[in-house]
Amino acid sequence: MTTRAKLVLVRHGETEGNVARILDTRVPGLPLTERGAAQAKTFGSTLIRPPRVLVTSEALRARQTAGHICDATGTAAQVLDNLYEVQVGELHGRSDRAAHELFQQVYHGWHHGDLDTRTPGGESGREVLDRILPVLTDLRERYLTDDIEGDVVVVNHGAAMRLIGKALGGVAPPFTTNNHLDNTETIELLPTDDGGWECLRWGRFTPPFTVKADPIPDDPMG
Repeated sequence: MTTRAKLVLVRHGETEGNVARILDTRVPGLPLTERGAAQAKTFGSTLIRPPRVLVTSEALRARQTAGHICDATGTAAQVLDNLYEVQVGELHGRSDRAAHELFQQVYHGWHHGDLDTRTPGGESGREVLDRILPVLTDLRERYLTDDIEGDVVVVNHGAAMRLIGKALGGVAPPFTTNNHLDNTETIELLPTDDGGWECLRWGRFTPPFTVKADPIPDDPMG
């Protein structure tokens, strides 16, 4: 029996910026650490089947992650525009508590419907969705409307992924704000017959997404 293919959003492996808690959002950005490369290799080697399509953000960390997945699965990686991380403007490169708290305030507001706020010089939540969702819609129309096996794997970024997971999968805060994604964790979305999506996985969680979690110090998006 054919298992319906999914859209699998995977966060890149660990980066030097993640370790140092740097808000690293501009392209190309910082590279993977040795641990991050190992995470990407493990992710690729543990996939049940090769992706039908493997695409990646243009950020260096995402391209490196996709390269390791390609090596493990044989599926060539394609770089697509507009999949890069949430742009934080003047907060880019900072690691201090005030910068993190400001970003989290704005970001959590997006999850509660205030999509037009932004950090100084950064993107609004609406702008993030407006550039990423059309890319995912195109991938769905091209690769997820037939019965051919193989998931569409998209290597991108934690903050953007969580906002997408809320918008497409209907997962709601406080789950979406209190459960960040570790490096190489996934959000898995199944296309439904009515044109929507069903969220099958959010990191280590599966439905229903009602885990009672206290807010945690979010690791830097990126």
